[in-house]
Amino acid sequence: MRRIVVSEFVSLDGVIEAPGGEAGHPHSGWVFEFNDPGQAAFKLEEVLEAETLLLGRVTYQGFAEAWPGREDEEGFADKMNNMPKVVVSTTLDETGWNNSTLIKSNVAEEISKLKATEGGDILVAGSGTLVQSLMEHDLVDEYRLMIFPVVLGSGARLFPDTPDKTVVRLVDTKAFDSGVVVHTYHPA
Repeated sequence: MRRIVVSEFVSLDGVIEAPGGEAGHPHSGWVFEFNDPGQAAFKLEEVLEAETLLLGRVTYQGFAEAWPGREDEEGFADKMNNMPKVVVSTTLDETGWNNSTLIKSNVAEEISKLKATEGGDILVAGSGTLVQSLMEHDLVDEYRLMIFPVVLGSGARLFPDTPDKTVVRLVDTKAFDSGVVVHTYHPA
C-alpha cells in the first residue's frame, strides 16, 4: 500500500494561500522572504523520493504553467515534468502537462484505489481543498508542514473549522537557519 504525504508551506497562523505568488493576493509570495539552501535541499529530496504527484486543479494549473520547459542541474524540474501526476478536478476536461491523469468523480474511492497499488509515496503539494477532502476521508498518512516565521493575519488555512478533534503524532522536526521549521506528523 502506498502512502499519501501532504507537504505544505504554512505561515505561523496556519495560512497556506499564495505562498509562491498569486496575482492580487495581499501576501503573495510570502515564502520568498525566507530562502535557505537547506530548505531547497529538503524540497529536492522530497520530490526525488516521491513516485507520484497528487494535485488539486488550482495547484495543478499553476505547476503546469510553471514547470514545463524548466531545467536545473539537480534534477528537480526533470522529476516534476516526468513523474506521474494525478489531478483531482470536477471542472477540467483534460490535462496538458506530461504524464498527467484526471480524477473527476468518486474522489475518495479513486484515491483509495491509487493508494492500494504498488509503488512509492504519493506527494500532495499545495492543493488545500483536496487536502481537506483527503483528511475528511482519513486518506493522509503523513503531514510535512514547512512552517514559516510570519503571521499573515488572513488567507485560506490548511485545517478547516470542524467540531471534530484530530490527533497527530510528531515524528520528525528539521530547523533551518532562516527560522523555518518542518514538522512531520502521522495520524495518531
